[in-house]
Amino acid sequence: MLLQTFCHVPGVGEKIERKIWKEGITSWEEALNYPALEKIIPSPFSRSARSFLYRSLQKLEKGEARFFKEHLDSYNHWRLFPHFQNDIVFLDIETTGLNSSQDYVTAITTFDGTKIKTFIQGINLPKFKEEIMKYKVMVTFNGKCFDIPFLEQHLGIKFPQVHLDLRFILRSLGFRGGLKACEKALGIDRGELRNVNGYTAVLLWQKYREGCPEALETLLAYNVADTVNLERLMVFAYNEKLRSYPFPQLSMSLPPKKIIIPYQVHPEILQEINHEYWRTVAQKEVKV
Repeated sequence: MLLQTFCHVPGVGEKIERKIWKEGITSWEEALNYPALEKIIPSPFSRSARSFLYRSLQKLEKGEARFFKEHLDSYNHWRLFPHFQNDIVFLDIETTGLNSSQDYVTAITTFDGTKIKTFIQGINLPKFKEEIMKYKVMVTFNGKCFDIPFLEQHLGIKFPQVHLDLRFILRSLGFRGGLKACEKALGIDRGELRNVNGYTAVLLWQKYREGCPEALETLLAYNVADTVNLERLMVFAYNEKLRSYPFPQLSMSLPPKKIIIPYQVHPEILQEINHEYWRTVAQKEVKV
């Protein structure tokens, strides 16, 4: 929907944007060829609107997502999604806990719509920085509040990308709760991983550190599931946001593809962890 967007033009808000659409101007090129554009856009911005739209076309052709990051309000960044399909990365991290001053990153998964890559503490985590800089747009769930600040603090990375946080995009559509709740609302089933959560991921890492490689493989399977499911959620969110605009022809669909998670889930490890957790809880209750 970026080519239909005008609210990034200085002096143009969403109210004037809809007025432009009502005039039958539904793209930048149509606006550039419209003889009375200055009558719609208020002074003193009307004189520079054409040059700004021409500049927007140039920036999009060059794939300069940061230009739109700077000129478009963050709650409208979702409009960039279809235009940077080859430059988007879906991202999720696992940590030892929620306290960024005491805990650390254990695993990161990136997914570009085709390739899945994992970065693991003590194995190849430093390579993440080179990988993430290949992309112009990143998609997370609650990454603005958790993943990105955590990575900035612990890996010393500054992220120049346009950041689409599905937590807030989906919230604007009426969805509440975490990633798993949103997936469930949309009928996404994780199979063997359906009862695994962030705390389970912490316990899996601890068990791996105690010498259990199957625990690490299960943790990575969980982290990959968190990441690849973001693509489906993003396409859904984009289409739902689009319903409020007069451009139904711009809706998206995911091409049929089977994503194979390159890690095996070990149910016996999950069962063992679950048993140990409830045994610990019972012991604490007895002491109380």
